[in-house]
Amino acid sequence: MEYAAGGELFERICNAGRFSEDEARFFFQQLISGVCYCHAMSSVFHSQPKSTVGTPAYIAPEVLCRKQYDGKIADVWSCGVTLYVMLVGAYPFEDPEDPKNFRKTIQRILSVHYSIPDYVRVSKECKHLLSRIFVADPEKRISIPEIKQHPWFLKNLPIEFMEGEDGYMENEEESQSIEEILCIIDEARKGGDGPKVGSQLLGGSMDLDDDDIDCDADIDDLETSGDFVCAL
Repeated sequence: MEYAAGGELFERICNAGRFSEDEARFFFQQLISGVCYCHAMSSVFHSQPKSTVGTPAYIAPEVLCRKQYDGKIADVWSCGVTLYVMLVGAYPFEDPEDPKNFRKTIQRILSVHYSIPDYVRVSKECKHLLSRIFVADPEKRISIPEIKQHPWFLKNLPIEFMEGEDGYMENEEESQSIEEILCIIDEARKGGDGPKVGSQLLGGSMDLDDDDIDCDADIDDLETSGDFVCAL
């Protein structure tokens, strides 16, 4: 897979506030196609994790609960969060009245409590896809192959993302050299604060320690190991 040098997706969201449905679909099609390729290249079935790492706003309920999970299905949830953020400009499971409250966010993720604001115009087909993605039971959640057959996803699908008998179309361009890839990795390691809207960060990450998430424990007993990153 080639390095995409067009900048971060969330920087574009920060600049735009939110995307139109057509623009969100365009980026979502790329995201799903890339995730599908990665799944095809590796095995991602996970046993009970020793720790949960990442931004909680994107993490599927089964991962937060530290259960055995299928990474491919968990990735579907995270892709759904990205789609929602593109459409709405905010995380789906944050409490609009208290977006920085990490514990409320966890509660809302586990109970699949989200809604699309009235001021955001989203088609019924898109809402249906989100409702199939945000399903607590991973066995009932839509899969990546099923997403790729969903009518909303297929609309205006670029030809390069269409699959033929031999799978994805081959890229005729010359692959990047090892030196180029190493330079890209070196630049990525330099890091940064991430895109901002005003004084708030959109994106970022937070590491959750082993005891941070327990689905059977009182949510008030949870402790975070960093600042929760709020949306727009």
